Amino acid sequence: MDRSAFERRVLPHLDAGYNLARWLLRGDTQAEDAVQEAALRAMRYFDTLREGDARPWFLGIVRRTCFDTLARTRQWPQGLDDEDGGDHDAVDSTPGPDAQLYEREVGARVDAALRALPPPLREVVVLRELEGLDYAAIARIAGVPVGTVMSRLSRARERLRQALAQDLERGAV
Repeated sequence: MDRSAFERRVLPHLDAGYNLARWLLRGDTQAEDAVQEAALRAMRYFDTLREGDARPWFLGIVRRTCFDTLARTRQWPQGLDDEDGGDHDAVDSTPGPDAQLYEREVGARVDAALRALPPPLREVVVLRELEGLDYAAIARIAGVPVGTVMSRLSRARERLRQALAQDLERGAV
């Protein structure tokens, strides 16, 4: 194995791997362990990586490692769905304490709604919205057709909308 090629092509994606693992496993320590295990797997199988972007390849390994962890620890949820440029005066744009509190509360509600999604739905949201991957890359990572990625993303967004709408109705946000 060419260690410098591995470091150049795979290591820049550790943060993205950690982000995905944290959302799938719902914990920092488990995510760190999963990314470390995934990096070891990636190093072991680096020779199988073809030319091109190593990010989807590595994130696929992280995903499989996370799902292995969920299965091993029996934490897999039951009943899963498979499926401006103008001039501006110098004004302090830092939100005040009330706005900062509101932003934190909204962020916490969004995080809770995202964490409540089953892993197959949560992963497509994380990969698309937080990691900015296109549908084809997500499909390669998840090992499913692009159409499945699109339908999972649609279902996940609808569930997030419903959960956040319920929060609004209860006055929680």
